[in-house]
Amino acid sequence: MMNEKQISYEITNTYNTLNQYTHRTKCVWLIFHGIGYLSRYFLKYFKHLDPEENFIIAPQAQSKYYLNGEYKHVGASWLTRENTELEIENMLKYLDAIYENENLREVENLNIMGYSQGVSVASRFVARRMIPCKNLILHSGKLPQELRTEDFEFLENTSFNFIYGTEDEYLRSGVVKVEEDRLKKIFPKNLKIHTFNGGHEVNTELISKFA
Repeated sequence: MMNEKQISYEITNTYNTLNQYTHRTKCVWLIFHGIGYLSRYFLKYFKHLDPEENFIIAPQAQSKYYLNGEYKHVGASWLTRENTELEIENMLKYLDAIYENENLREVENLNIMGYSQGVSVASRFVARRMIPCKNLILHSGKLPQELRTEDFEFLENTSFNFIYGTEDEYLRSGVVKVEEDRLKKIFPKNLKIHTFNGGHEVNTELISKFA
């Protein structure tokens, strides 16, 4: 007879930052990479921002694996359908630790951005932990199905932004229409939709608009 049991233990994980937080910093970013990335490589999409005015924090998904069936390059994934709720709570505890370590409670201009799979991480962290932010940026990914309008009602002055490429193979026209309609219901006041000519890729030009 097989039984699945549960155990709790302490774990250590890394995260990466770009630039320094100083009195000149105008904007702090908390960014969540997509599946297959490592956080240190995801930071390259933010190197074009003014280093004196932007401080970027990139958490690292904990589940790492070798890419393309070869034992050369390593990527990572935030969540799977296996024990999802348990993994979400583990992920949130990790993000809580970063939030406290970087004193993000004291930050006024905080941008939170998720790309692809990172959209589910960014939105869940904001909703479940009631994290205030200036901009919540959902780039080329879908909001988790369990999230509702009331989960974000505490954010009165936040700008909600949905970014996607018109040729994104994961967000074909039908999928995009459904997602846009849902986002308009969840964010009825401050939703902005940004599109660009391209596929499933990070758009640095649009990122610059939030700096």
